[in-house]
Amino acid sequence: MEKDIFTNISPLDARYYKSNPKLLDALACYLSESAVIRYEARVEAAIITVMEKYGLVKKGAGKEIHDAYMHITPEEVYAEEERTRHNIRALVNVLQRHVSNELAPFIHLGATSEDITATAQVLRIRDAFFKIIIPKCIDFMDTVLDIVKREASTPQIGRTHGQHAVPITVGYIFAGYADRFGGRLKKIIESVHELRGKLSGAVGAYNAFSILLDDPRQFEEDMLSELGLRPANFSSQIVEPEFLLDLIHSVVSAFGVLAQIADDMRNLQRTEIGEMAEKFEKGQVGSSTMPHKRNPWNFEHVKSMWKEFTPRILTRYYDQISEHQRDLTNSASGRFVVEILTAFTLAVDRLLGQLQKLVIDYEGLKKNLKATDGMFLAEPLYILLAGGGVKKAHELVKEITLKAQRENKTIFDVARETEAIREVLNKESWNKLEKDPSVYTGISAKRAKIILTIWSSWSTKIRKECHGYKGVVDV
Repeated sequence: MEKDIFTNISPLDARYYKSNPKLLDALACYLSESAVIRYEARVEAAIITVMEKYGLVKKGAGKEIHDAYMHITPEEVYAEEERTRHNIRALVNVLQRHVSNELAPFIHLGATSEDITATAQVLRIRDAFFKIIIPKCIDFMDTVLDIVKREASTPQIGRTHGQHAVPITVGYIFAGYADRFGGRLKKIIESVHELRGKLSGAVGAYNAFSILLDDPRQFEEDMLSELGLRPANFSSQIVEPEFLLDLIHSVVSAFGVLAQIADDMRNLQRTEIGEMAEKFEKGQVGSSTMPHKRNPWNFEHVKSMWKEFTPRILTRYYDQISEHQRDLTNSASGRFVVEILTAFTLAVDRLLGQLQKLVIDYEGLKKNLKATDGMFLAEPLYILLAGGGVKKAHELVKEITLKAQRENKTIFDVARETEAIREVLNKESWNKLEKDPSVYTGISAKRAKIILTIWSSWSTKIRKECHGYKGVVDV
């Protein structure tokens, strides 16, 4: 039956699903409720597999449980949960129906629910990152780097405090975005690698497994190794929450970089600036009443999503606290972690699409560079004067700029009228700037190219790693 998105409550599953069904269907393989059950069953299967290696269950048990977990359905488990009122007990009961009577008693033996749910959660989150989220972020990085390469030497007026400052280059601005987002993405990858699982029982002291095994800690390590995970040095009934917290913090800080880019682009599309803009698609409407409008709505959408999901980091900090060895105050809140990851991925994809077809108005860039008649050359003029030994050079140049504004003249006109600095004005460095003020971009282009080289190499490496990554569940 076709999915009726209009009956969903969450905008992620309705409005934004309709906007990007392919991406959300891909994420659902790892972040949906169906994925929860598949991954939890996979953890139960890993326990039996290692039990077989330890001689605790019959030979062939690993294959038997693997075949079983591949065939159970979320519908079966949910139906059983209606009876048991316990999600993991329901999963265990369903798995037991799919295996022999000889193997059934060993499913979940020694484990507590959190061993299964916590381990399954980090597995599916890890798979989602390496299969979907990180590759999407690398696509985004590559698009930003393409702009850096293409526009490394394109002059643009720099702005501080909403005012014209001195020129930089378009490529340099985007190099900054690449460096900031790349740094956050590194932290994300490090945090994903640090995610931990557990199989230490009801209070984390291996009480139940110590009845079955001489070295339950080694058994935990071996079971988690089956899944490509490690245990933390310590766990209560729950995995130390800081591992997941570090990941979500990295995601939220990366989300902030997306919001910065989106906000900058939105402002550069302002009528009075007009340097960059979203491509206006055929059939698109900017306003319901003003046909002339060309709104930067995609950039605004990314910032709006950031506003909604960034405050949710507070809940992750609240989830650090669990009374004694365990309570359920993180049970409901923990289920919403996947929404942060989903929203972040959607924002990456949205911004990626807009930057791939970003409209750069080169005439608009030139116009804004000329808007103050070279007033930004007050800085190099001051530097040349002070470097030439002129006392109070800063105050002198400030007076020149004020006079230029007051008399509606250029800084060049007033500077030429100022006897004290004529010697400096005859220097080749100043003549070059006077001829073309837009060349005063420092080493913007050089730095942009250096940053381009750094992140292009890293991006290629990470893309290869993701391409070779094998998940733990067939989706």
